[in-house]
Amino acid sequence: MEVTNQVYPNDQQMQSLLAPGHDEPIYMVNLLKFKEKAEYPDGRQTNLTGAQAFDLYGEAVAKILLGLGGGPMFSASIQSIWLGEVEEPWDAVVIAMYPNRKAMYDMLASPEYQKAAIHRIAGLAGQLNMETTDPVGLWPMQRGNA
Repeated sequence: MEVTNQVYPNDQQMQSLLAPGHDEPIYMVNLLKFKEKAEYPDGRQTNLTGAQAFDLYGEAVAKILLGLGGGPMFSASIQSIWLGEVEEPWDAVVIAMYPNRKAMYDMLASPEYQKAAIHRIAGLAGQLNMETTDPVGLWPMQRGNA
């Protein structure tokens, strides 16, 4: 299995976001890899780490998400990979809930998001995003067998 960290979606991934349907809530699982030192595309000088720059982005996005009916669900630093192997582990995991794909698109298109995104670009070396939906019933409590 090959894993590629990216900062921007490719055309196929963007088209998937815009596809009709998928009106149920989605939970985006984000595996994040930060730059050691933030690098702003406008060349501004900073003493921020990549994680600190991404935190500025995260604060703004949380407010936008809440306004759209979604919100941050979980975030944590990754301490180790207990099972499996990757060449270079991610630094953090974040899960955000959107009421539907359109809400995610609306967030990405908003002026508030565009303003905050510079901190995301400055802080991220790459990320892996996975769209998830309702539980699939893998655990007994999800099937009513708790």
